[in-house]
Amino acid sequence: MSDILIVDDERDIRELISDILEDEGFATRLASNSDETMAEINTEAPALIILDIWLKDSRMDGIDILKTVKRDNPDVPVVIISGHGNIEIAVAAIKQGAYDFIEKPFNIDQLLVVIRRAMETSRLRRENQNLKRRDVATSEMIGTSAPYRALLGQLDKVTKSNGRVMLTGPAGSGKEVAARYIHAHSARASAPFVTVNCAGVAPDRMEEVLFGRETPDRGVEPGLLEQAHGGVIYFDEVADMPLGTQSKILRVLVDQQFTRVGGTDKVRVDLRVISSTNRDLDQAIKAETFRQELYHRLNVVPIAVPSLEERREDIPLLAEHFIAEFNASQGLPQRALTEDAVALMQTMVWPGNVRQLKNLVERVLILGDGTGPIEARELPGEEENGGDEGRVVLSGALATLPLREAREAFEREYLLTQINRFGGNISRTANFVGMERSALHRKLKSLGVVTSAKAGVRVAHVDEEVEAAG
Repeated sequence: MSDILIVDDERDIRELISDILEDEGFATRLASNSDETMAEINTEAPALIILDIWLKDSRMDGIDILKTVKRDNPDVPVVIISGHGNIEIAVAAIKQGAYDFIEKPFNIDQLLVVIRRAMETSRLRRENQNLKRRDVATSEMIGTSAPYRALLGQLDKVTKSNGRVMLTGPAGSGKEVAARYIHAHSARASAPFVTVNCAGVAPDRMEEVLFGRETPDRGVEPGLLEQAHGGVIYFDEVADMPLGTQSKILRVLVDQQFTRVGGTDKVRVDLRVISSTNRDLDQAIKAETFRQELYHRLNVVPIAVPSLEERREDIPLLAEHFIAEFNASQGLPQRALTEDAVALMQTMVWPGNVRQLKNLVERVLILGDGTGPIEARELPGEEENGGDEGRVVLSGALATLPLREAREAFEREYLLTQINRFGGNISRTANFVGMERSALHRKLKSLGVVTSAKAGVRVAHVDEEVEAAG
């Protein structure tokens, strides 16, 4: 996109414009009809098109070419010129996406001003898009745990293909970050990444949002599918997509084309589709709220994103990453984490997963005192103890047990938490709790605690026989 394409059926005019523009330092290409024009555009999209409305001996007139250009190359500005100009033609051209309309015979200085403004507007738009994409590319995957490494391995495999991916996992676990990772490391990294928030769009507006619309008053308004052309469309929480829209999306996946709401022209798109859900789609299919055909189209490569509970080892790295991120984006203090704070964070319950952890870090940085290390007392849970440091508040159930049973229940829960905190690593757990490894094994056996593989990592749980006997 470094030159200007001049389209006019009059040779003298197109050559005159070309000579003037080249004197001003622009590179140019010339076309006399629609076939030559489309051939030039398909070879390489120009930086700008100067387009005559009326083209003799041509299959398409200027408006038809304009429609095609704005459909397939929406970032290319088009300046319309015509010797038969009138207000109706100008309005029609602007509605179809033309940058401006100039009537012949035109003033050269006026034409140059319009061209420079159009190219500057296009440049700013591209820079804005590039900045957004760069922001997407910095959406890092953070972690070292076994479940994280397994997830990353799967994501790296699918970046090399164009297959549709279905990401599953609880809310807040990082499914969109995983989708953006796929995009940023794929051949489509320089193309758009467009998110469709299926739960956040009113059902009666979903089709306009996705497919765009055409109206006499406002002309063509591209939808999200059109905006994602050449890149990735990400259906966030796809189970919330209206049933009627699902059948139309299914058709788009089959044909790679659609019609805007209120329009008649077919819009062809080249898209990679990534979807996510925190719901059981098999149950949604049985309940007839999700189409089975669409599920099979979207679920070509299923990838499970682990919850934060499954990757507690990554909590310190994630927290440090968020601290640095908030320092860079909001100027919040760059604080370290004490060992006690890390230990508490790794044993907390995280129903909101990584999103909840990020929110907690932001809150602590905003409300915290000074720039010293973050201490455990600043985290939720410690303050609920009434401020008595070192005091353990018993749950109602534990307080009703005899001392021996209460001690066993406490030890069981404490060791379960610590083992899972260290990703099933018995040696690290023994070192932290201050026991010999062999003594810890004996203690676990007496408490009925066993470990087994889950999502590529050892997870501690109570033996089913012991649990049943209890």
